[in-house]
Amino acid sequence: MEVRSIIMHLRRLLNTRQGSVMIADDYGIPDFTAMAGDNYSEAVENMEQSIKRTIVKYEKRLRDVRIIIDKDQKDVFSIRFKLEAFMVGEEKIPVIFDTVFRSDGKFNINSD
Repeated sequence: MEVRSIIMHLRRLLNTRQGSVMIADDYGIPDFTAMAGDNYSEAVENMEQSIKRTIVKYEKRLRDVRIIIDKDQKDVFSIRFKLEAFMVGEEKIPVIFDTVFRSDGKFNINSD
């Protein structure tokens, strides 16, 4: 199933730190564990933009990617967000991935 393949690739992509693979210097995401704590909303916005930019560039099976941060979180040690997109060729069927950035710097991705 293609959705499973996309999830597997997103897990690899989001759990890879930029500069750590030879395929491309910008493959993966920056190290978000070093985010400054004094301006949380700006750091989360930068994280949101970086994740979207990386997915748009390296996961070509998704289009119209949106990252929606859950601002009503109970767990202070993680950041939850929804990754919404459409699969290329599937004009009317959105895919939604519940995603958690954990305090250990790892992403967990689940599909609805």
